[in-house]
Amino acid sequence: MNLPPAAAPFPAFARLLRSFGFAVAPEQSAGFMRAVTLLGPRSMEDIRQAALATLAPPPDRRQEFEALFRAHFHGDGSVAVEGDGEEETAVKDDGAAREDSVEARREEQGGELASAREQLSARQFVSDEDRLVAFRHALPGALPARRSFRTVRTPSRGAVDLRRSLKEIVRADGDVPCPLLRRRQSVPRRLLMLIDVSGSMKLHTADYLKLAHAVVQAAHGAEVLTFGTRLTRITPSLRLRDRDQALARAASLVDDWDGGTRIGPTLLAFLSVPRFAAFARGAAVVILSDGLERGGHAEMETAVRRLAARAFRLSLATPLAGDPRFKPETAALKTILPLLDDLVDGSSIESLTRFMLSLKGPPAFVSAPSTTLRVVPPP
Repeated sequence: MNLPPAAAPFPAFARLLRSFGFAVAPEQSAGFMRAVTLLGPRSMEDIRQAALATLAPPPDRRQEFEALFRAHFHGDGSVAVEGDGEEETAVKDDGAAREDSVEARREEQGGELASAREQLSARQFVSDEDRLVAFRHALPGALPARRSFRTVRTPSRGAVDLRRSLKEIVRADGDVPCPLLRRRQSVPRRLLMLIDVSGSMKLHTADYLKLAHAVVQAAHGAEVLTFGTRLTRITPSLRLRDRDQALARAASLVDDWDGGTRIGPTLLAFLSVPRFAAFARGAAVVILSDGLERGGHAEMETAVRRLAARAFRLSLATPLAGDPRFKPETAALKTILPLLDDLVDGSSIESLTRFMLSLKGPPAFVSAPSTTLRVVPPP
């Protein structure tokens, strides 16, 4: 639908926010324009309030949002988007790609790989034989189930299906047959994968995306998002049956391959978009990340706490756990450990598929923590 020229700045502002890494869904853009229509608007303050209410910037990026609003609607060319040092968000630039030496990364240690600096680049995946066929066949039956509101016919152990029973009575001229029963159907829970594509995860990203493609192909309603310095939903791309084509399309969508990492802010951005937050409600959520947050971890703790309150089961699969000597000793991991249901080895496809096929089972921890109970504040 063609918009009148006077309305053009409003969708343009939503596109501007996306280019700076804000998570703005199409529904939010449409809601922003509807809110402006309802308000009149009588002043720029009305437009600003409509933007805050519908586009929902994360609290930690409120100052950046205000700066972009002034620059876009007031034409203040001198406004600079500010951040905390390394966390400054830049506009997408095709020339911003950078290649890192894989061997040098192998020699570096843990937290030295974690950075909050955004780096935009492209990624290509090499085709290999499909090792995930058996996993795809087994996954639907291995997911935890929930009781649906839909009912199915059952010969025993169900509630009386009054409607069908009355029809049978009428058909039998008043004779009372055995009552017909129905029970609530059990359906698999949604599986949500959040994949860290930052530089510190470079050696594992390709395997994670292959696993994600198998999950989307096998599990109905599965969702996959990537995060580094930005948040990208790649589920539609992974629905392509051909894996090479699916990964190539996903690679073209994600801009922040092998760059910095902002685990806390990106997870908070995920929760701030209602459509995305709904993916986690009652789902088995698997975060594939090393959990190495640069700087303070308060935002990461807040995001994980809110995610745990929504999810049925929250798991962190870290490649660091592939080392037998691994212990969750960083401040961030110690803080979020009581919120997790699982902390498992994410260093290989084999270990991940083995874990996902055991999601119906008890919690799994690579090293015994002091407590395995998930502490979530009451609603």
